[in-house]
Amino acid sequence: MGVLDGRVAIITGAGRGIGASIARLYVNEGARVVVNDLGSQGDGTGADAGPAYEIAKELNAAVGDSVAIADGGDIAETTTGQRLVDMAVEIFGKLDVVVNVAGILRDRMIFNLDEEDWDAVIRVHLRGHYSTLKPASVYWRKQRNPDGHYRVVNFTSSSGLHGSPGQPNYAAAKMGIVGLTQSLANGLARYGVTANAIAPGAATRLTATIPVDKSIGSEFADARFSPENIAPVTAYLASEQSDWLSGRVISAAGFDVGLYNVPEEIETISGEAPWNVATLAPEIERRFRPLADGLPATPFAAQIGS
Repeated sequence: MGVLDGRVAIITGAGRGIGASIARLYVNEGARVVVNDLGSQGDGTGADAGPAYEIAKELNAAVGDSVAIADGGDIAETTTGQRLVDMAVEIFGKLDVVVNVAGILRDRMIFNLDEEDWDAVIRVHLRGHYSTLKPASVYWRKQRNPDGHYRVVNFTSSSGLHGSPGQPNYAAAKMGIVGLTQSLANGLARYGVTANAIAPGAATRLTATIPVDKSIGSEFADARFSPENIAPVTAYLASEQSDWLSGRVISAAGFDVGLYNVPEEIETISGEAPWNVATLAPEIERRFRPLADGLPATPFAAQIGS
């Protein structure tokens, strides 16, 4: 008996890397999985359904039963997300978990970033999450089961949480996923759904494409940063044990798992009449600046000396 015994999960981007590691662990923990992967290059170009079908074949061979089915569709197409939900329900009888891992990189500094590269990254990450979550939420809402233990596990990134300077498109998409996750946690709780996001740190084919001179740190060269180390926390989040946790960001890197705080207002200036710049500026300097100066710099800002 595993922690996911009898659970049914959709996992996008599961043909390689983190997604494939999650699919393997989920099956080992008793789940049945729908494996989706377009099989594109790291920048989103091209397509090869082979990786998704190879992982499904591997999982079925290992367990000796029909525990995995594959789909090679483009997750940013809404018809793909609907198809994945339909496959889970029609073949496995239900849907308990959606894990959105699929993503691409097209890294440029903002002054060198073409609109096509902006649109492509936003499309895969944000529309790719919407693609699965819209039909999954429709299905869960129809169940009318506040004790359904349904789960959304999205994937954000420290690049968004801390502002990677060479990834404005990716950072924007990943912070968008944080807001989406919190919205889902608030909006779907009554239907038995929890939603959380993972900020992973792992050596994958995407991180391998980042030039050394553009990389912030070299920690991913450490053998501890295997994609397999991301899978256990996602398995916990997908289990029935995690009902208490929703709307949060969890970091997972190497052997470390961390909990991010939720943004909060730390100081407020209140007036008795409309402000103007002349009266507001000194108050901002007096009240906000000491607090801002005392906050830790983001890892990226510290690295580039800001």
